[in-house]
Amino acid sequence: MTLKALPPTMKNEFTQEYWNLLRKKRLTLILKRSGDILASLFILLIFSPVLLLLAIAVKLDSPGPVFYRQVRVGRYNQDFKIFKFRTMVQNADKIGPAVTTGEDARITRIGKLIRRCRLDEFSQLINVLNGTMSLVGPRPEVRRYVDAYSPEGMATLLVRPGITAPSSIAFKDEDRLLVASGDPDRIYMEQILPPKTELNLEYIRKVSVWGDIKIMVQTVAAVI
Repeated sequence: MTLKALPPTMKNEFTQEYWNLLRKKRLTLILKRSGDILASLFILLIFSPVLLLLAIAVKLDSPGPVFYRQVRVGRYNQDFKIFKFRTMVQNADKIGPAVTTGEDARITRIGKLIRRCRLDEFSQLINVLNGTMSLVGPRPEVRRYVDAYSPEGMATLLVRPGITAPSSIAFKDEDRLLVASGDPDRIYMEQILPPKTELNLEYIRKVSVWGDIKIMVQTVAAVI
């Protein structure tokens, strides 16, 4: 992808600035991608028995597929389908808001456990392997939220979205804020998305392999 080939929605002075910054870190990005592939293969191999048990539990708990393939927005503003163990009833996206609170009635019994332990994120290693995601990077949003990005926020789409990020750690308890409001979508867009975007931009400015390792360790600690 070249700067000129970027989608029109991404072409502005901010994305050009971040594009130039990332060009100076090409070796870092190559090493980051190589680490993504090796680590994902290793984790999937080690935890394959656990993932198999999760798949069986999801299937037995409620009708529907094992994976929820929601469309998210990824690198270069392109849509892709994310792999997540299904934690909600079938067609949940058609009967409620895009954001989910801890008390959401659409969440299944096994889904509550999976969400509490962040086990639904493991399946996204498939996305890492196929190149649509990275282990660390801005969390991918649904299209309606990306459409609300500021011009500078569009620069977060210059890198692969990640399974975890500094913004994910900072807002790991965002459910508490959302559940207290009568309009989760509005609260998310007005009070959570802007600071998340700033954290994602800061991550891009400082991206490094060592930084990614520290973020993954912090994520494990936050989940525990």
